[in-house]
Amino acid sequence: MNTGPAATNNPAASSAPTSANSAVAKTATAIVNIASLVTNDPSLGDHTPLGLIQDAAVVIDGDRVVWVGESSKAPATDNRVDAGGRAVIPGFVDSHSHLVFAGDRTAEFNARMSGEAYKAGGIRTTVAATRAASDEDLERNLTRYLDEALRQGTTTFETKSGYGLTVEDEARALRIAAAHTDEVTYLGAHIVSPDYADDPAAYVDLVTGGMLDACAPYARWIDVFCEKGAFDGDQARAILAAGKVKGLHPRVHANQLTYGPGVQLAVELDAASADHCTHLTDEDVDALANSSTVATLLPGAEFSTRAQWPNARRLLDAGATVALSTDCNPGSSFTSSVPFCIALAVRDMGMTPNEALWSATAGGAAALRRTDVGRLTPGARADLTVLDAPSHVHLAYRPGVPLVTEVWRKGVRVV
Repeated sequence: MNTGPAATNNPAASSAPTSANSAVAKTATAIVNIASLVTNDPSLGDHTPLGLIQDAAVVIDGDRVVWVGESSKAPATDNRVDAGGRAVIPGFVDSHSHLVFAGDRTAEFNARMSGEAYKAGGIRTTVAATRAASDEDLERNLTRYLDEALRQGTTTFETKSGYGLTVEDEARALRIAAAHTDEVTYLGAHIVSPDYADDPAAYVDLVTGGMLDACAPYARWIDVFCEKGAFDGDQARAILAAGKVKGLHPRVHANQLTYGPGVQLAVELDAASADHCTHLTDEDVDALANSSTVATLLPGAEFSTRAQWPNARRLLDAGATVALSTDCNPGSSFTSSVPFCIALAVRDMGMTPNEALWSATAGGAAALRRTDVGRLTPGARADLTVLDAPSHVHLAYRPGVPLVTEVWRKGVRVV
């Protein structure tokens, strides 16, 4: 795997203490008796991309990790927590979700499982329900799924608009999301609004004009569904370019349903991530491997639509950076479980358990261009997940089993 983007140390990490001989405050908290600790730092432990340390400890001071190493060498602290011989991994970084919505698409799923193919037009059902919902209903729904994800080990998440498709509804979706995460994405270009079905060009003008003006203050990212039935390459380029002028960095829904220009456009515009990446040419793979654009794979979508699996092995062998995410949304991937996606990636996408875990933590961080999450090294944010298992491999080895027993976020035990 290409560990370049995610392995970059930030200044805090490079200057923080890394051994028991360094100064660690007595008031810090040491989590000891960890059977296997995933640091995602190849300079540590077994010197693999996971930086595995056996019989390990982590010391937390405030919201940061200040020390990692063998449990027997942990510095003295007033607070000690016994992990009981369990594995500890970084909190999952879910870099692609659609959580501001209302309504239910059970009927669509039932029909699809009975033989009907998924089509992007299904999004319109959720658009109608979302427009009709109150702010309170949308926020209640959002926090429900955030809590659900947290209980499964997700400590950092990105989420998008895209189910309002009017200036007012897109802006309120982003405002609601921004109260819960810094990783907010403007996706006015999810599909052409039903209100503009007869004039897609006018809708692109709205997305790049008044809607963008209203939404940009709440967002960090801009995304576009570059796909047949949604937006073509020229439309997507115009939308992403307009977002960059407003200070929003690109992401792209790319090459999910068919071969198309999405991946090449993502690389051309230095998008942080090209998401889905199911239908790729050799040129697409080479472009990703020779860029800083992460290939974010979303196996929940293929599982829920019975579609072709992305070939993670092909991307990894070429040297591309790969992330795994849930794509949690009410239509094509209604799961908030990163462990489930890890199991799918190992079983059906050619990934090893080590690669899948790295992609769901450090890979997700790379897809968000973050170095403070997705790893457990001095200076990183103290986001960690304790598994009721001796090794992270159990995430794929025991699919569907609720292995997450504790979650710490910003140095506080929240689960």
